Amino acid sequence: MDIVYIRELEVETVIGIYDWEREIRQTVSLDLEMGTDINAAASTEDIDNTLNYKSVSDRLIGFIGESEFLLVETMAQQIADIVMSEFGVRWLRLRLGKPGAVPTARDVGVIIERGERF
Repeated sequence: MDIVYIRELEVETVIGIYDWEREIRQTVSLDLEMGTDINAAASTEDIDNTLNYKSVSDRLIGFIGESEFLLVETMAQQIADIVMSEFGVRWLRLRLGKPGAVPTARDVGVIIERGERF
């Protein structure tokens, strides 16, 4: 299994359970590792034969930017669902952080892993 990844993708969104959080936009940060096979892309140098990290990034920026979740757990699960169903990814690991949510921590959030490694 090869891994295509996206690191520190930052998107502003409405996220949180408190009333004041529902009235502002906050930044979430994500790291995404996606299991794939890069052999066809490597041998042909054809973008159509790869998992296009720009397409994945654009889709997630749009989705997250328009969303309004209460919990990072719900957002993380829906991100995983999008990546797996729309981009044919069979395995992924996602770190979704909410920087600034705890004043004395640089970042807090969740890490999820979905699918089976091949």
